[in-house]
Amino acid sequence: MSSLLHMRSLSRLSFDALLNFKPNSINQVKQLHAHFITNAITSPSLLAKLIHHYCAFSSPTPHYYAYAYTFFLHLPSPNIFLLNTLIKCLPPRSSILVFADWVSRESLVFDDFTYIFALGACARSPPSLWEGKQIHARTLKQGVWSNVLVQTTAIHFYANNKEPGLARLVFDEMPERSSVTWSAMIAGYCSQKGRIVCYARDALVLFRAMLVDNCGVKPSSTAMVCVLSAASQLGVLETGVCVHGYIEKTLLAPESDVFLGTGLVDMYSKCGCLGSALCIFGRMRERNVLTWTAMTTGLARHGRGKEALELLDEMVAAAPENGVKPNAVTFTGLFSACCHAGLVKEGLQLFHTMQSSKFRVMPRMQHYGCIVDLLGRAGHLKEAYEFIKRMPVQPDSILWRSLLSACKVHGDVAMGEEVGKLLLQLQPQQSFADFVAAGEDFIALSNVYASAERWEDAETVREAMKMKGIETKSGCSSVQTIGQSFSMNEL
Repeated sequence: MSSLLHMRSLSRLSFDALLNFKPNSINQVKQLHAHFITNAITSPSLLAKLIHHYCAFSSPTPHYYAYAYTFFLHLPSPNIFLLNTLIKCLPPRSSILVFADWVSRESLVFDDFTYIFALGACARSPPSLWEGKQIHARTLKQGVWSNVLVQTTAIHFYANNKEPGLARLVFDEMPERSSVTWSAMIAGYCSQKGRIVCYARDALVLFRAMLVDNCGVKPSSTAMVCVLSAASQLGVLETGVCVHGYIEKTLLAPESDVFLGTGLVDMYSKCGCLGSALCIFGRMRERNVLTWTAMTTGLARHGRGKEALELLDEMVAAAPENGVKPNAVTFTGLFSACCHAGLVKEGLQLFHTMQSSKFRVMPRMQHYGCIVDLLGRAGHLKEAYEFIKRMPVQPDSILWRSLLSACKVHGDVAMGEEVGKLLLQLQPQQSFADFVAAGEDFIALSNVYASAERWEDAETVREAMKMKGIETKSGCSSVQTIGQSFSMNEL
């Protein structure tokens, strides 16, 4: 490539071939740019490729975004095609800024793709609800809202910004829906972090509506992965088996698609059918890190810790061939397997191995939490306490809560009292979620006292809860009948 860059004059075909190479540095992109200037290249398609190369270096180094934008601004005749390329290729926040800048300039007439790329940028960089709503309003004013792709991107935007209700409103008002539209709405429900059970039900209901709709649109493999996720969240095995059958009949054999296969492994393991999960896993032709992690977590959930560790060995043995290595989530599943199976020695050894040159995975808070849980379940409370104190990062309340629970189980009132009081000091109590967490900590400390028959101390903790206005969060049970599921607090 360097020899080509030193040529004084290049034909258009030579430039086209040269731009298909991936530059290794921003300096090589600048050299290409210099040849564009000296050869008076004005072809929009070639200029678009150069913009793409500049933008490729914007994500890891944000100030490089200025190169791409400066290049665009100094073009003799910037057009909407090149602006769309710039908005599409830049990092999301930069794309939104560029779009806003050209809204104020009013020198180019935006087309449908401009709004699709701008809304897509807002979808990829939450929270950006205010900016996206402004773009939504402009699509209505400019008469491009009727485009199915614009509306589908709006669904994706609202769902990613935690507004599934607004996404559903857009969906319901659409006179025409593509397979991508249905997939976006189903995926939007499945991506919500709060009220998971409620939105998982909505996703399954919408999927059923898609099947009975007379528009002739069939679900894509992406939609099916989301539906399997919803079934696994609800634990509805019957629904998951039906979805599996539908995939086999209408799409393809799940073992041929790594994402569908992984979704089935996850669904079956979460619904209690570990044998079916292992069968799907064994038949899969390709496995990525998500597949191995789903199977590892499934074995952990069913208390088969030694098999999970054996699976890690199998994964490491296959790594030279497929290049798949365990990541932080994989190790979380393995630590969970050690916890459920009581494999203290193996878990501690794995914690040290993950940081070695073999894996180079740095421990995160959830890994420290798993080790505390592992030691606590085994009754090694002192070792768990010392492990927390030696942590290189500030422990969060979840770690202390895990230790407090272990103190109650093993009857260590002295340590439980110390940890419980420390937990109450850590709680900020600024939001509803904080009050709920504080209530759980008060109850846990009260239970520690009650298990030691220190009734006066337990009553003191309960009175402190009342004085602070902290109420306990009520629990509920779910009962599944034929064709319907009920929560006990709804009956």
